[in-house]
Amino acid sequence: MKAKINNFEVDLSKPIDISIPLTNTDENPIAWYIEKPVIEPVVFGDWIGKVSEGKSSTNFNNIFFNPHGHGTHTECLGHITREFYSINQSLKQFFFLAELISVVPELQGEDLVITLDNILNALDVTLKLGVPKEALIIRTLPNFKIKKSLKYSNTNPPYLSEEAALFICESGIKHLLIDLPSVDKEKDEGKLLAHKAFWNVKDVNNLNADARLDCTITEMIYVPDEVKDGTYLLNLQITSFENDASPSKPVLYAVLNDELS
Repeated sequence: MKAKINNFEVDLSKPIDISIPLTNTDENPIAWYIEKPVIEPVVFGDWIGKVSEGKSSTNFNNIFFNPHGHGTHTECLGHITREFYSINQSLKQFFFLAELISVVPELQGEDLVITLDNILNALDVTLKLGVPKEALIIRTLPNFKIKKSLKYSNTNPPYLSEEAALFICESGIKHLLIDLPSVDKEKDEGKLLAHKAFWNVKDVNNLNADARLDCTITEMIYVPDEVKDGTYLLNLQITSFENDASPSKPVLYAVLNDELS
């Protein structure tokens, strides 16, 4: 099934899911010092909400998880502000023209950092000028499949420099997706420089009028190697949680023609 949107065509029968499934096994990725998710049947006395136990006609599970620490999630600026903002209220459109780039973070002291030069060099290779993109997807290299089950706590993963985040903001990119647990350094004394730069948040206690309320960050994605850098249609799916973040399912669709060039 093909669809033509503006001047480009996509095949909707070939989705590319770049989310990581949430499970209650050791295969689930974990960040921020928490335990794995819990998925278990409801129990009322002798009744167990699990068909295989022979005491229920349905499977009826409770699920306990943390959006930020247990897998692919999309967050709004309410993640860092004193005042409450909901991802369900911030994200009202779900299809965007996106650019996928691959970068090798630079070693700076003991840190691996995605720099502005990383971003600019990758965009020079992939970007088709004259067509504005609403979303940027960053795949870090090397792209080991273990990213889908990594335990990130206390590992100092790569992160995005403030300068790079500011460039992304000023470029008009509204939706940033990355295959790391955070755009910021794991232990940064609460500075959150990349988050603040991307959302243009000057003061978390008194939000500035030009903060980017309709912009999102999606973390802990996984983009397989066979998905080439370039332009895609992004469908950014969330759960309707009134929370700063929601588990999410970003799906890409390849552009079938070259009318974007």
